Amino acid sequence: MCTKMNPDRFNPTLSVDEYLAETNVLFYLNDAVTQLLEHKEEYTQFGIVRYFAEYFSSVKNGNHVLFREFGYIKATAHNRASFIRVLWRCFRQIGKNGDLLAMLEYSSLLQLLCPDFPVEMVQHAARIVLMDDAMDCLMSFSDFLFSFQIQFYFEEFLESIAVIYQDLLSGKSPNTVIVPTSTSVEQLPQVATEETEAQEGVDSSVFGECIEGLCERFKHNHPSTSAIREVLELTQRVTFYGFVMALVRHEGINQDIGALPNKSELLIDPEMDQEVEKLIAQIAISPTSNSSSSVPGHKEPPRKASPRKSLHHRKRIEMESDGSTEETDSSEN
Repeated sequence: MCTKMNPDRFNPTLSVDEYLAETNVLFYLNDAVTQLLEHKEEYTQFGIVRYFAEYFSSVKNGNHVLFREFGYIKATAHNRASFIRVLWRCFRQIGKNGDLLAMLEYSSLLQLLCPDFPVEMVQHAARIVLMDDAMDCLMSFSDFLFSFQIQFYFEEFLESIAVIYQDLLSGKSPNTVIVPTSTSVEQLPQVATEETEAQEGVDSSVFGECIEGLCERFKHNHPSTSAIREVLELTQRVTFYGFVMALVRHEGINQDIGALPNKSELLIDPEMDQEVEKLIAQIAISPTSNSSSSVPGHKEPPRKASPRKSLHHRKRIEMESDGSTEETDSSEN
């Protein structure tokens, strides 16, 4: 299931415990108190009530994940979706410029937003795009972003179906396929090597039955079973990464997650463009930029601004806008 924050404040059909579990209120309350205690001298200056109001406002708006540790940004479905959206909003210009980046460059961008973001997660996302290509091949921003969304949001689900796929590929009967545990993350790289030896994949209907059985008792995020059926009904046999790429392209799954606009609108964000134009205008007329001209005969050599430094030192950016999407150079095989 794709778990998004309920826009309604209260759902009368839920019990207190169900409501708390669905909204992760206790998780955020615990984090808010922890942050307050760790930085009490800073936060108590403007009042405890204001601090909690701003904390939960940032959670609601999705800005709360910026510069937080990896354990925090992956702790809830809302955090994961928020981080995906932050990634899109911060680096949308890369796609707009048509730049192609390598896996390690995307890893560096992610670590600007989350310093301890693991490179392994980025490798898995890049593998979805590149499939059999070398991992140092370049990828468009949109290709990487949508693949990263599926890998990051459904991480545990992908780990589990990778083991199911591996079992079916090795000839096990569907009745003997074991639903894997979270310790099976190592299976993902193995799938890629197996697929070079067995490009025909596995029977789609059998694979689908095993996945539906997994979803019935799966506690983590997973795509809707209807979307999974739609993907698998398109072909008689499917490879693991062929299936994952189909999930990446499924617009219904993208809408269920709710972090990104559709691909055709990925690069359209008038509100953000206006903010960038204002920032550029402020820099152009700032006193520091004109100070050297006030000294006759003195010319300061031009300097190149460091985009890495400006991004890293930028404080929390307001990221509330209905996103948009792009046409990109596909790196599909």
